[in-house]
Amino acid sequence: MTKARTDMDIPAVEVEGLRHTYGAREALAGVTFSAMRGEIFGFLGPNGGGKTTLFKILSTLMPPTGGSVRVFGHDLAHESQAVRPRLGVVFQHPSLDPQLTVTENLMHHGHLYGLWGRALHSRTRATLDQLGLGDRASDPVKTLSGGLQRRAELAKVLVHRPELLVMDEPSTGLDPGARQDFNTVLRRLREQENVTILLTTHLIDEAEQCDRVGVLHQGRLVAMGDPDTLKGSVGGDVVVIWADNPEDMGVKMRERFGCEASVIDGALHVEHPCGHEFVREVVDAFPGAVKSATFGRPTLEDVFIRLTGRRLWSHNA
Repeated sequence: MTKARTDMDIPAVEVEGLRHTYGAREALAGVTFSAMRGEIFGFLGPNGGGKTTLFKILSTLMPPTGGSVRVFGHDLAHESQAVRPRLGVVFQHPSLDPQLTVTENLMHHGHLYGLWGRALHSRTRATLDQLGLGDRASDPVKTLSGGLQRRAELAKVLVHRPELLVMDEPSTGLDPGARQDFNTVLRRLREQENVTILLTTHLIDEAEQCDRVGVLHQGRLVAMGDPDTLKGSVGGDVVVIWADNPEDMGVKMRERFGCEASVIDGALHVEHPCGHEFVREVVDAFPGAVKSATFGRPTLEDVFIRLTGRRLWSHNA
């Protein structure tokens, strides 16, 4: 006899064959994934890869062209009203009123979810304290730094205690320190509140802090897994070599060393178990041909290059 799934056994998000088109352009082409409760799942890809379209669909802002989305077991196409109270949405661009205080922004947001009186005041104070904003509660938002404004943005969507956060490029405009602080807050929410977090990003360091990452390219999910496993799919060190004629250099390296090198943005990219030794061998084999070279352990951008033949920041991505 098959045991019935309890509410906690159901994934937070289940997406099957998700498609969306804008006229003749296909922004999402059959995306399938699931996110478990209490998981931080990041979608990594360049601008135009489909991340924002996916965000809009998951946050109930628009319906898909095809496929299905279930959130906590509810079909998003027909039961969005059952999903929205359990959802918190953080947009890429600020949605706070800069003229209002931090507290006033949270109070107005709480009203939208039917919260009033003592319960709303209590939740507002607790949320601000949780995110380290208690001492700035009475300050107008416009007086806060970019990092604190982003925290206030997150505090606002947490007032109604959502179980799922959907975030579009949440670290946009933050310096590295503020971005690290913000990511620490997200991990605390996951660990202490069991909040499920879906975020889109084109930032490598942000993606590498997620529990799992889906790599989006031209509307397709080309890879998915935890960051270490994805990076482990790259064969050893990543060697990048700059030469006057990279195509010709690539042919010579293949003939001499039996390796395949890809030319990405004018540089040769090679995977090799011992990068430092390989760089020395190439320099010795072709005196004067190598302008510069680097090597290092693979990053998620190297995973993207391996899968697509392009860099995340390439204009042609």
